[in-house]
Amino acid sequence: MAERTGRGRDRAGRFFRRLLQTPLVALALLILIGIIIMAIAAPRIAPYDPTYIDVVRRLQPPLWTSEEGEVHLLGTDSLGRDVFSRIVYGSRISLIVGLTVVVISGTFGVLLGLISGYAGGSLLDDIIMRLADIQLAFPFLLIAIAFLAVLGPGLVNVVIVLALVGWVQYARVVRGQTMALREKEFVEAARAIGVKHGRIIFRHILPNTWAPTIVLASFAVASTILTEAALSFLGLGVKPAVPTWGGMLADGRDHITVSWWIVLFPGLAIMITVLCINVFGDWLRDYLDPRLRV
Repeated sequence: MAERTGRGRDRAGRFFRRLLQTPLVALALLILIGIIIMAIAAPRIAPYDPTYIDVVRRLQPPLWTSEEGEVHLLGTDSLGRDVFSRIVYGSRISLIVGLTVVVISGTFGVLLGLISGYAGGSLLDDIIMRLADIQLAFPFLLIAIAFLAVLGPGLVNVVIVLALVGWVQYARVVRGQTMALREKEFVEAARAIGVKHGRIIFRHILPNTWAPTIVLASFAVASTILTEAALSFLGLGVKPAVPTWGGMLADGRDHITVSWWIVLFPGLAIMITVLCINVFGDWLRDYLDPRLRV
């Protein structure tokens, strides 16, 4: 037990040492942690109710102060709602959708990839891969729009649709890894002593596919956040009353020439979040690659 604890500390120490050697990545991770904290503590951070409408204060610029002394840090939108408060609450939707979709689609895709790769060359493998090929033949966003046009907007529907169309990339990556691993000596030895297929898959093969899966999941969070913003911009995301970054862009597009702050700050929120996730994911890919370890 003490030996395992020592190994865990060594791994954590090595991780943070490598992280601190790249200040840009450390900064990206720090910003991501800040965004997560902002989403969790949104009721305490947001100064105003993000859904409160006050048309008297509509289209006020950043740092505008009312007669009552209320300061709107990032201004107000076309309905007088505080932009900063809506951005803070909008981070919740982006993170909930991004993380939930990745967990669901990743779990489903990894499971199918393991089954398909272990049974490589069989009828089952052909069926799973042909389903993946059919789905890849259609644009990701187009499939999501088609499903949501039928199901209707809503947070649950967005998560379900994005999870259903996001499993393919995990399945293909894990399948390739599994087909290579099933021919390794330790897997052959496990078969020779009579270990059951299920134990071989989940005990011996699955742990060796974590590195590419984790990297893929990190990039998938960023792409899912972008997709959710695009769907909300088109009016197919969550309900209009719920503050989302994509919905804020859609609300402000008619006023962009006179009230630039309505679209600038939500756009920056999306850009910074996605950029930080991609920077950290790119570093994580190099860190988990044994060929690049020093």
